[in-house]
Amino acid sequence: MAEPKIPDKLYYSMGEVKKFTGLQPHVLRFWETEFSALKPKKNKKGQRTYQQKDIELIFRIKELLYEKKFPITGAIEELKKKGKEKKKEPTKKTPPPDNNREFLVKVHHELKMLKKTLQGSKSDDLFGD
Repeated sequence: MAEPKIPDKLYYSMGEVKKFTGLQPHVLRFWETEFSALKPKKNKKGQRTYQQKDIELIFRIKELLYEKKFPITGAIEELKKKGKEKKKEPTKKTPPPDNNREFLVKVHHELKMLKKTLQGSKSDDLFGD
């Protein structure tokens, strides 16, 4: 089931979310009590204001419950599992070394190599002039 095109805005009202998702407000309010990740902010009048991430989560919950026929507890576990997988994604940063001296020696060596490379280049080549 394809998600409808949602206009790019900061906040959406419950009425707008109802149109996008086809879900009744009482269902959305109930899901807030069951799914801890679904926490729309409230404006000064106390009305719920949903963000894009909330709507994406609602579509994911709807898929799990209505299409894949998960029970609520199963959908909660599935969402937690997906969250953990995202956290486990490797970062592009180099992990901190076990030995600071070894790390500094490597950095020093790389800086020396970079300096040598830059000294071998003409300054015009560096800036594309």
